[in-house]
Amino acid sequence: VQLQASGGGLVQAGGSLRLSCAASGRTFSNYVITWFRQAPGKTREFISAISRSGTDSDYVDSVKGRFTISRDNAKNTVWLQMDSLKPEDTAVYYCAARRAYGSGWSVASMNYWGKGTQVTVSS
Repeated sequence: VQLQASGGGLVQAGGSLRLSCAASGRTFSNYVITWFRQAPGKTREFISAISRSGTDSDYVDSVKGRFTISRDNAKNTVWLQMDSLKPEDTAVYYCAARRAYGSGWSVASMNYWGKGTQVTVSS
């Protein structure tokens, strides 16, 4: 499956952005979609995941209550709504896919990656 992340940009602290991850190729509904981010000088970290049907989701503690993941399998798209953004959310955001939901969200466990989209939050 090919993935393309978009929607990044520059926003002030407290603002919002909505990232999109558009998929093509294989059957989109067969894949769990995740979001990771990587800040300069830091390792890539898991942010959020959504199950194949969209009924289950997971978030890293630092974004719980601020970020919301959703998907529309008919549109082959996953969104990450990011509200109450903080300067520490500044990073390149990536979407990734794999078949299984749960059991940890490591970078190595992802089978497909999209190119990232830059999110910059100014203070």
